[in-house]
Amino acid sequence: MPRIVPIRDLKNTTAISTLCHEDEEPIFVTKNGYGDMVLMSMETYEKSLFLANVYGKLEEAKDDMRNGRYSSVEDAISRIREKHGL
Repeated sequence: MPRIVPIRDLKNTTAISTLCHEDEEPIFVTKNGYGDMVLMSMETYEKSLFLANVYGKLEEAKDDMRNGRYSSVEDAISRIREKHGL
């Protein structure tokens, strides 16, 4: 469940930092009742970037498969052997 905190709670930086690390998910900060910012730990941020990158590559691969842009395992191994002189 996402955690939502008002901007005035940011005064207690230690508590906010603890929340970021305990929840391992973004904390949504509101200002005057409206969404304003998102806070998260560095670990959560890096994990999110990594997953976004993986999902993006999977989408590219699915697109390649749909459009016939792929080769057999044997062809790929042959190209690798040629490239590296194996």
